[in-house]
Amino acid sequence: MSTAQISLPKGIGPHAEKLFDAITGASTAEELNRAGGKAEGFVLGLESSKAIKSQVAESMYVIYDDAATQRSAELA
Repeated sequence: MSTAQISLPKGIGPHAEKLFDAITGASTAEELNRAGGKAEGFVLGLESSKAIKSQVAESMYVIYDDAATQRSAELA
């Protein structure tokens, strides 16, 4: 699943997809951790500023976490 499958406010989708791509394209564990942290901070910022609803935030957290878990397994 990708962030493109979530209905996001205008202008947020491209940034969300860029962070997803950074996670899935990470070439080292350090790079993966950094990308995952950025994605988590991005979602937290959107949720805190009420730019997205909690349900959408939870979906984004799951998508990013699943992608990071899969990429971590690939890098191992």
